[in-house]
Amino acid sequence: MSQQAQTEPTSLYESEPKIYPRMARGRYARLRVLAMVVLLGLYYVLPWITIGGEPIVHFDLPARRFHVFGLTLVPQDLFLLSWLLILAALTLFLFTTLGGRLWCGYACPQTVWTESFLWIERWIEGERHQRIKLDQAPWGANKILRKGGKHLAWIVFAAITGITFVAYFVPMQELIADIARFEMGGWPLFWSAFYGFATWGNAGFMREQVCKYMCPYARFQSAMFDRDTLIIAYDEKRGEPRKRLAKREGNVAGDCIDCSLCVQVCPTGIDIRDGLQYECIACAACVDACNSIMDHVGKPRGLIRYTSERHDEEGRFHIVRPRMIGYMVVWLVIGAALVTALVMRSPVELDVMRDRNNLYRELPGGMVENVFVLRLTNKREAPRTFELRATRPDGSALDLHPERVTLEASETRPLTVGARMPSNAADRPFDITFTATAADDTDVSTRQTGRFIPGALP
Repeated sequence: MSQQAQTEPTSLYESEPKIYPRMARGRYARLRVLAMVVLLGLYYVLPWITIGGEPIVHFDLPARRFHVFGLTLVPQDLFLLSWLLILAALTLFLFTTLGGRLWCGYACPQTVWTESFLWIERWIEGERHQRIKLDQAPWGANKILRKGGKHLAWIVFAAITGITFVAYFVPMQELIADIARFEMGGWPLFWSAFYGFATWGNAGFMREQVCKYMCPYARFQSAMFDRDTLIIAYDEKRGEPRKRLAKREGNVAGDCIDCSLCVQVCPTGIDIRDGLQYECIACAACVDACNSIMDHVGKPRGLIRYTSERHDEEGRFHIVRPRMIGYMVVWLVIGAALVTALVMRSPVELDVMRDRNNLYRELPGGMVENVFVLRLTNKREAPRTFELRATRPDGSALDLHPERVTLEASETRPLTVGARMPSNAADRPFDITFTATAADDTDVSTRQTGRFIPGALP
């Protein structure tokens, strides 16, 4: 090693080269566009839809109410959210075991918004070679106009994205009215700007670096892969030696003409011909690109294709296998439990707590009273009147004050009630059951137990 090489400083950081993905056309590209349109359409349209004046999806944090497709959830229903998250995770595991990184290639928000930002970039700056030429050109009127126009379009799109995100927490009509009056401020303004900036940065600049360096999914996906998981792979036996190498060495060339189109369309900039890599998001852009070249040169499609390790070895796919069955059984059980919990969910919630200031108090006329705090929640979107009742284990009722209460829509109210009975009616503590029944619907009720102290014990 020369003395100059020994004295040169070693850089510990190397900038990633910019990737200029080329637009792919084909079956899988159409599927990606369809997924992008559907998912973005749902995201931007849902806040505008209302049912009975209430947004169809509204996370009302100040009131601690979550309105989802006509269903109102309260903090006591958060266990349903836990089940939903578990179900979502199992769905991801199930489809990863079956089809690899389908989520990353077609439905991940990073992929969806990056694809939409790339569409804007292509529309303003042109295709791959035009964008490369524009970046290499010196700054001038044309470059400033195109770059400025692109970032202006990105910022507008990102701002709409940020405002839409906040609209899931603040009704869209209220949000738009505040914007029109230039009165938007506080947390809505902060989160609109924050989420818009994050969208602009992630989809406009970081792009594939989020998938390669920040997303944990690529790191643990191998734990869910097996020999039958669908992956995108290059058929090395058919493609090698590539045309240029074969021509240089005087050998018979394989089907790969070494056009590098599969690399040009890859959003993460990898060469699928080097084998399966964790950077691959399974978008299948390379499959569409290679199939178009094979059609052009008169070769069979499938040089780059969806396959599996077992299929390459034995020539067949195994869809039904123990791991798939296990995931499916657990998925069905949790899904059925979630649906059952939603169907059986009571529209009224009742929690019972004793008044800790005293165990009991004696009243005139030989009565003894225990004081309880009832926390009653009306989960319906309309006012309801509830009748309260307290019963002993033998079914006999205790005097309860008050016996009737009216709650507004989605209201939770703590009630201090007194349960009374003659002091000589029992000689030991016993459980009593509190019941809250809607006055207009006897099927809407809930019950909870409490401990009654009948007085001084012998």
